[in-house]
Amino acid sequence: MDSIGGERGVLTVGGLATICLMQLCDIFLSLGEESFQQLIRSISMGRLRTYQLFDHMKLRLHLNKLNSEALRKTTPRIWARIQERDEPFASDLAQAILVSHLDLIKAVLDDLGVPNEDGFFAKDTDVAGYLKEGWQQRVWEKFRPAFPPAALLFYINHLAWEVAKAEEVFAPAA
Repeated sequence: MDSIGGERGVLTVGGLATICLMQLCDIFLSLGEESFQQLIRSISMGRLRTYQLFDHMKLRLHLNKLNSEALRKTTPRIWARIQERDEPFASDLAQAILVSHLDLIKAVLDDLGVPNEDGFFAKDTDVAGYLKEGWQQRVWEKFRPAFPPAALLFYINHLAWEVAKAEEVFAPAA
């Protein structure tokens, strides 16, 4: 009998266990609720407008008016959707957070040597080839003093998820 069970991230089909890749919800949940709140507060309305995400996010968040105060007030509801493991929603939310931190993204990509244009790399770029052993810890240590820790940790994990198909959430060494 085929079933999904066992540990989170392990799919059992016909008695064979398969490790599933980390999901965006895993990244958000690993940060914890306080860091998640910081990420939500860091979303820039101007950047959402610039990258034509404002109306889409307003719709996805089920808000009549999207501004910093409305976003702050709806954070518990957003957190609940992440806990329900709504991956399409998590993807949209991640996009809103990432465009709000393009300075961080550009700095990290430049440091890693990844060719990019203001934080965006071409789809055909082999970014995984630039992610050498230990890159996450090195990026964390170098950029932690310069950028908000929640945003930096989110981006490190997002890059690992998107490019390196990471199986586990990165947690920096103390």
